Amino acid sequence: MRISGLKGRILLWGMVVAILSVVGCGGDGKEDPILRLSADEALAKGQELMEKKKYSQAAEYFSHAFEVAPNSATGREALLLAADSYFLNGGTSNFIKAESKYQDFLNRFPTSDRADYVQFQVARCLREQMLKPDRDQTATRKALVAYETVQQLYPTSDHLEEVRAHIEDIRQNLAEHEYRVGWYNYRRRIYPAAISRLVDLSKDYPDYREMDKVLFVLGMSFKKMKRPEEAAATFDELRSQYPDSPYRNKIPGAKKQT
Repeated sequence: MRISGLKGRILLWGMVVAILSVVGCGGDGKEDPILRLSADEALAKGQELMEKKKYSQAAEYFSHAFEVAPNSATGREALLLAADSYFLNGGTSNFIKAESKYQDFLNRFPTSDRADYVQFQVARCLREQMLKPDRDQTATRKALVAYETVQQLYPTSDHLEEVRAHIEDIRQNLAEHEYRVGWYNYRRRIYPAAISRLVDLSKDYPDYREMDKVLFVLGMSFKKMKRPEEAAATFDELRSQYPDSPYRNKIPGAKKQT
C-alpha cells in the first residue's frame, strides 16, 4: 500500500532524522578517548604502553601526539617513538610503517642529533624486508644503499660497526643472487648470459665467499662456448686461488685428489 500526503511526508522526515542521528553519533555515540588527550598526555601514555611492550597501542598514542603538535619537541619525540613502536612490533607490514615514519622524521628534522640513528633504523627496516637470494632483491639493494648512507653522512656514528657487518652480509646475499641467475642460465644452456652474469659478479663482488663455484661455472660456460683459452685460464685461477676447493675435482680432466 502506498503512503501519500502529509502522513507520508512526516514518516519520510522521521526516517531522515533517524539516519542523520546515527551518522552524527558515529554509530555508537562514543568518541575515541585518545582524541581528548593533549600531545604531552598522549606521549606519556604511549611511553607507558611501550614499557609494557604493547607496541601497537603505543603507536596510536604517539601518532596522536605528533598530529596534535607536529612542530614541537613533544611532537618530534612522538614521531620517532611511533616509528620505534612499529619496528619493535615486527612483521613486514609494521616494518613498512616504521620505515615510512623514520623517513618522515628525516624529511622534517634532517639536522636532528638523532639523524644517524634514524637513518640506521631505515636501513634495518629494509633489511628485515629482504628476501632469499633466489627471490627479488629490490629491498636488499635498498637496504645496502641505506646502510651506505649511514657511512657517508655520519662517519662518527656509534652504529658504524654494526653497519659494516650488515653491509658485508647484504653484499654476500646479492652476490649469491647473481650466482644463482648465472647458474640458471648455464643449466638452460644460455651460456653467453651465464658468462656475462658471472663475470660481472666477480668484478662487483670480489669478496664473495664462494668465488670458487663462480669460477667453476664460468670456466664450464667458456668450455661449452668452445672458448678453450678462457676456460683454461679460469680453471687455472680456480686451482691457484682455491687449492682446497671441492670444485677442483670437477674440472674436466682433473685428477681426483685423495
